[in-house]
Amino acid sequence: MASVTLRNICKSYEGVPITCGIDLDIADGEFVVFVGPSGCGKSTLLRLIAGLEDITDGELQIDGERVNELPPMDRSVGMVFQSYALYPHMSVAENMAFGLKLAKVDKSEIHQRVESVAKILQLDQLLERKPKDLSGGQRQRVAIGRTMVREPKVFLFDEPLSNLDAFLRVQMRIEISRLHQRLKATMIYVTHDQVEAMTLADKIVVLNAGRIAQVGPPLELYHYPQNQFVAGFIGSPQMNFLPVRVLRADAQAVEVEMPGGSAMRVAVDGSQVSAGDALTLGVRPEHFVDVEGADFVFHGQIAVAERLGDHNLLHLDLEGLEATMTVCSDGNRRVAAGQSHSAGIVASKCHLFRADGEACARHYREPALHG
Repeated sequence: MASVTLRNICKSYEGVPITCGIDLDIADGEFVVFVGPSGCGKSTLLRLIAGLEDITDGELQIDGERVNELPPMDRSVGMVFQSYALYPHMSVAENMAFGLKLAKVDKSEIHQRVESVAKILQLDQLLERKPKDLSGGQRQRVAIGRTMVREPKVFLFDEPLSNLDAFLRVQMRIEISRLHQRLKATMIYVTHDQVEAMTLADKIVVLNAGRIAQVGPPLELYHYPQNQFVAGFIGSPQMNFLPVRVLRADAQAVEVEMPGGSAMRVAVDGSQVSAGDALTLGVRPEHFVDVEGADFVFHGQIAVAERLGDHNLLHLDLEGLEATMTVCSDGNRRVAAGQSHSAGIVASKCHLFRADGEACARHYREPALHG
């Protein structure tokens, strides 16, 4: 397998920048997910690594070798696309073997590779079937198998599950994760679905407008977003945001004025803010607590109640504010639109963001990450 190194990678079309200043190190055997909203440049970045697009500026290395000028076939990468792109007149075995035949690999070697990969992907009983006789998940496994038989150093996945229904997406996520554990291969995966990113990745690269917003392990990005964009993108439902004002600040904490005039002290680095500054308070829906023991309590009326079985999602119109917050609550509670509801927060679970969108670094460390 191989490492992948990107240094100041830029891509422009007719002078319009699509990605700019991308610096990234992907270790041998690592599963890295590029995630971000539509148009952020994640698929373009993957195509630059594959050699399907020319790099405007910067250097790309695979296993320590510069590959900017190499064609896709010489980069030892294998790509799985959103579309299965299987030949309908060929069997599963023929589809998987087609690339090797074009490369004039020995027939016995082709047969051995196809048989081996088919067993790994649980396709060994389907090798004589045509694509029309397969389910969507089976077709995607054939597309993955077609890449695997080439034995590339780096696997590239471009939103491979977006054409599947919700059940199959979950099943294929599990299969791709198991495949990575088995092959120990370097894999780079593009998706707009942050749930896929959180469940698959060793490391997530969040892209925004062609630049890297943050890189790190999934739980690091969840608990310690470096900016408001990442905080809002990672996590489902999205983090709640509320404007607040600084009362006092130092390097150990920031005290902010909450709705109604009360104060709350948040253990974050306040060395770059001053009294009177406008900040944004962030709190995740799942981090609301009962009123008892809360550092601050929101009061409001339930606008919409989504009952999801194990939990409820309450969209709460706050009293005295033109704002709505999403609150995750116990699924056994009887809730309905129009009811009054109170929800508490604790300062240790809150985030603060400056006017430029950058986070005030949290001092509280999650036991699960740093125990």
